[in-house]
Amino acid sequence: MQKPNIILLNIDDLGYGDIGCYGSKLNRTPHIDKLAEEGILFTDFYAAAPVCTPSRAGLMTGCYPKRIDFQSFGVYDSQDPQKKKDDFVVLMPGQPEGLNPKEKTIAGILKDAGYATQMIGKWHLGDQKEYSPLHFGFDHYFGIPYSNDMGLMPVNDFWSRYHYTMCPLPLVRDDKLIEEQPDCASLAERFTVEAVDFIRDHSEQPFFLYFAHYYVHNPLYTAERFQKVSENGQMGAALASIDWTVSMIEYELERLGLSDNTLIIFMSDNGGDTRSCNAPLRGYKGSTFEGGERVNCIMKWPEIIKRGRVSNEIVSMMDIFPTFAEIVGVSIDDGIKRDGISVLDLLIDEKQHSKRNTFFYYAANELQAVRKGDYKLHLKTGELYDLRKDVGETTDIAHQYPEKAAELEQIAQLCREDIGDSATGTIGKNCRPKGFVKDFKPMTCFDPENPYMIALYD
Repeated sequence: MQKPNIILLNIDDLGYGDIGCYGSKLNRTPHIDKLAEEGILFTDFYAAAPVCTPSRAGLMTGCYPKRIDFQSFGVYDSQDPQKKKDDFVVLMPGQPEGLNPKEKTIAGILKDAGYATQMIGKWHLGDQKEYSPLHFGFDHYFGIPYSNDMGLMPVNDFWSRYHYTMCPLPLVRDDKLIEEQPDCASLAERFTVEAVDFIRDHSEQPFFLYFAHYYVHNPLYTAERFQKVSENGQMGAALASIDWTVSMIEYELERLGLSDNTLIIFMSDNGGDTRSCNAPLRGYKGSTFEGGERVNCIMKWPEIIKRGRVSNEIVSMMDIFPTFAEIVGVSIDDGIKRDGISVLDLLIDEKQHSKRNTFFYYAANELQAVRKGDYKLHLKTGELYDLRKDVGETTDIAHQYPEKAAELEQIAQLCREDIGDSATGTIGKNCRPKGFVKDFKPMTCFDPENPYMIALYD
């Protein structure tokens, strides 16, 4: 198999029903929909976690975030680094924790296989220099180190708790800070231009582009062009902008004759928040109902994937890591325990099934639910659902199938023993630590004399 170019588009907080091919009647996404028509659409694809930092770590490493201690994060004061002030479910700016530099990543295995690698957009796996994308297999990086709501903003009741961590939003090229508080309405175009330029510059060798969009995370700032065509306010405009990015990438690939042997993956980092449409799923971002972790995923690879396919196999973003390794022929048999399972056979042959039949749902460090096959058990409440018949998790059938609930509880216990569960006080025997640096500081600090392009993101 010839090594394909690989483009991975990871959209921030995209709801399951926010795009046309997943049922949206509000948002216009013709080019994303065309990806689905020309490739495979997954109905049962899972993020590694229901919020962005742990989810992205799961994608990068092929592990449940709990295995790599990446589900909960301290908030520290750099003036008193031994004292943890709080815990949060994502990394905050200027903090000492991040993805352990010892972890192997998808970019690292592709770089080892001779790929040119570029990361564009939101990283959110640590903003200290030790956690730069350049230390995890990327040749180049252009983006923001965390969410765009972590720049300077008016303080509301929620963010007042963490306001002392707020700094001007950094825009970074490689390891260099190039701008503070950038105009987020223009960043989508700047990122897209960067992506197209990378494709042009590396059209003669295999390349990997990881484009982690900051849309549709709040706050939303969009170009006027997209606002004019939106029928759903700023959300519709942001999705139109993402769709335009897809069209630009597809156009450039076609122009350069690269389309047939390029694998494009379009996915979301977790479920949408309350502004999104997660229908027909229950719950939102942060939840371990399906709406928090079942996400969009489309893959197109004309030389390999038959067009127009729909798969209801259980697949997770953690499976991307071993799939990439198998595609490029890199061994990941290094004695390190991971959770991903390659789905290359499934992509090649529509008669194949996913080798994954279980999925574990964590919120922070707590195991809250487990799925095996069509059945899902919520561990706190004992509710049991048949997801094939009741994807909206509306009808508890635990009283009808107590043996199925007991089976899933046993599977959950094995998971607890493996990677732990704060709800039961179980310490996993196969976990490893996140990164921690002693000398830490924010990338930026507020300067009242600085004429920022955008003084406050409101």
